[in-house]
Amino acid sequence: MEAIEFGDLKNHVGEETGVSDWVEINQDRVNQFAEATGDHQWIHVDVEKATELMGGPIAHGYLTLSLIPFLSTGMRPIKGVTRGINYGCNKVRFTNMVPVGSKVRMRQSLKSVEEKGGGLLMTNICTIEIEGQERPACVAETLSIIYNT
Repeated sequence: MEAIEFGDLKNHVGEETGVSDWVEINQDRVNQFAEATGDHQWIHVDVEKATELMGGPIAHGYLTLSLIPFLSTGMRPIKGVTRGINYGCNKVRFTNMVPVGSKVRMRQSLKSVEEKGGGLLMTNICTIEIEGQERPACVAETLSIIYNT
């Protein structure tokens, strides 16, 4: 995918900026997230109980959300960016459960671009899809500031 020039970014508002590769959500990843966050709820980490009561464990919603920076690496590059920071989210919705063992990918589009603090504030719509399912796992409106100096 061809890079977008930093100064031309505003002309790409409304466009899809990419679709990531599929990534498997395995139990090891879920367990590591539980360790890192202290969220050891049985629906995520107790494979036996989760399988018996709900067909299998599911990934944490915040694990799914936290994949956005990783999944973003496959998006359309922006030429001239020297650094970028996460600025937050306007809206996040967890619209479907991610069963452990399933694969997810992200589809991203550029909603808006504004000047902010010497850089460009980008608002992206990030939709994390689950392979084989119509309803996505997560839809998030994320904010990032990128700089070219």
